Amino acid sequence: MNSNNTSSKIESEPDIEKLPAHVAIIMDGNGRWAKKRLMNRVRGHERGVEVVREIVRASRNIGISVLTLYAFSTENWQRPKVEVTALMALLRNFLKSELQEMQDNNIRLNTIGQTEHLPKGVQERLYETMSLTEKNDGMLLNLALSYGGRTEITEAVREIAVKAKAWEIDPKAITPEIFSDHLYTRGMPDPDLMIRTSGEMRISNFLLWQLAYAEIFITDTLWPDFGKEEFISILKAYQNRERRFGKVL
Repeated sequence: MNSNNTSSKIESEPDIEKLPAHVAIIMDGNGRWAKKRLMNRVRGHERGVEVVREIVRASRNIGISVLTLYAFSTENWQRPKVEVTALMALLRNFLKSELQEMQDNNIRLNTIGQTEHLPKGVQERLYETMSLTEKNDGMLLNLALSYGGRTEITEAVREIAVKAKAWEIDPKAITPEIFSDHLYTRGMPDPDLMIRTSGEMRISNFLLWQLAYAEIFITDTLWPDFGKEEFISILKAYQNRERRFGKVL
C-alpha cells in the first residue's frame, strides 16, 4: 500500500479518544433487500451474516469495547417456520465458522435473551462458543437472541420481587443501579450509541431500559448493504454530538 493511501486511511478513522464504549445495532432490512432483488428472504439473511462479520471485525479493529447485535427477537418466532429454521441454521453455522476469528482477535461472545427457547443444537453451539471465548478481553460481542426488552424488564422485576419478599433486598433501598444489576446486561455499560438500519423510526422492544441516554442514528441503508465505511461515518458523527444526559452544558 502506498503512503498516500495509508494517509487517507488514517484520516478516515474516528478519534479513538471519543469512541462509544458500547454500540448497539438493530440489523433490519434483510427481507426487503432480498425482495428488491426477487430473491428468497433467506438469501437476505445470508448476506446479512456477511455484514455481521464485517462490522464485528471493524468494531474490534477500531477499539469498540462492547458490540450488541439484535439478532433474533421474541417476536421473530412468529415468522414462517421455514424462515425461522433457516435463521437458526445460519446462526449455528456462524458460531462455528467465526470461533477461530473470535479467538484470534480476542473477542468474547455473550448472549442476552431467552436462549432456552433456541433449538438444542443451537444452544449447544452457543454455550460452547461462549465457554471457549470466556477469557478473551479485547471486545465483548453480545448477540441478542430470543430477546425482548419488555420480557427482560419483567424478569428483572420478578427476580427483585422474590428477593424483596424474602427480605434479601429492602424495597426502600431499590435503586436504578440495583435494577440494572438484574438485567441481562448486568456488569456492562449502557449503550452510548444505537444504530438502526432500514430507516424504521422505532426501537422495536430493544434494550428499553439501557437506551435511556444513547445517541440514536437511523440510516435508510438496508442491513445487507451496510458496511464498514458507513459504520465509521456514523461513529464520526457520534463524536460530533454533545451528550448532555439531561444537564445544561
